[in-house]
Amino acid sequence: MVQSINTKVDLVIDSTSYSGLTDYGKVMIGDKGFEFFNSRDTRKFIQIPWEEVDYVVASVMFKGKWIPRYAIQTKKNGTFSFSSKNPKKVLRAIREYVDPSHMVQSLSFLDVIKRGIRNMFKR
Repeated sequence: MVQSINTKVDLVIDSTSYSGLTDYGKVMIGDKGFEFFNSRDTRKFIQIPWEEVDYVVASVMFKGKWIPRYAIQTKKNGTFSFSSKNPKKVLRAIREYVDPSHMVQSLSFLDVIKRGIRNMFKR
């Protein structure tokens, strides 16, 4: 079994990790970091200390009514994408430990298209 980095747990919720293949498990948010534990294979886990978190990116749809997934961008190890049963509750728990200015919305579909068209004409 994997040793948790947290000493105090704020939230445990069912979630899905999108690193490589889809993994189902639980997200644990505590005082030391963000953790994902796979429910079937105990060797598949993700532990991100709060000092390592650079940005939290949320995909927001329908003016905040629905958040299908969120990603944690780290300083050294890249970006990890997750979704969970209640993402608003997860993001509120993360906001206790991450500076709210480092929690951002991802680009919408139209913003991505506009950026691509602008870049085509810049060349």
